[in-house]
Amino acid sequence: MRPLRYSINITLDGCCDHRAIPADEDLHRHATKTLARADALLFGRVIYEMMEAAWRPPARTGVRPDWMADWMEPFARTIDAAKKYVVSNTLDQVDWNAELVRGDDQEKAVQQLKREPGKGLYVGGVKLPLALAELGLIDEYEFVVQPRLAGHGPTLFAGLSKHVDLKLVSRLEFASGAVAMRYEPRR
Repeated sequence: MRPLRYSINITLDGCCDHRAIPADEDLHRHATKTLARADALLFGRVIYEMMEAAWRPPARTGVRPDWMADWMEPFARTIDAAKKYVVSNTLDQVDWNAELVRGDDQEKAVQQLKREPGKGLYVGGVKLPLALAELGLIDEYEFVVQPRLAGHGPTLFAGLSKHVDLKLVSRLEFASGAVAMRYEPRR
C-alpha cells in the first residue's frame, strides 16, 4: 500500500497563501525531492489549475517567465512530468498528464490509488487535504514553517471535525530559518 503524503508551506502564524511564502533555492530543491518521493500527485481543481498555469508553460517551452529563476527549473520539470489525479466535480476534462477523479467518490478513489503498488502519493492544497484528513487517509504530514508573520489567512484545516494527533518523525532546518517538520498520525 503506498502512503499518501501531504506537504505545505506555512508562515509562523499559520498562513498558507502561496503569495505570502518566500521562495528560495533550498525550498525549491526540497519541494522537488518531496515530489520525487511520489508516483503521482493528487490535486483539487484550484491547486491543479494554479500549478498548471505556473509550471507547465516553462517546462514545455523551455522559456522561463520573468518571475522564474533558473534554480526553479528542476521543480518545473518534476511537476510537469508527474502523473496527476485531479479531484473535481466542476472540470469536464484535464490533460497535463492528469486523470479526473469525481469528488463525490473521492474516498473510494483515493483508497484505490493507495492500494496500488508504488512509492507513494502526494497531495497539495488546502480543501482537498482537509477532506482527506477527515477521512483519515493522510499517512504523513509535512509542514514547512517559514520565519514570517503574514497577518492573514487562509489557514490549514479550518473546520476539521476532530483532532488528528501527530508524532514528529523528522525535522530539517534551512539556511533561511524555515523548518520542515514531518509527522505521522498516531493511530
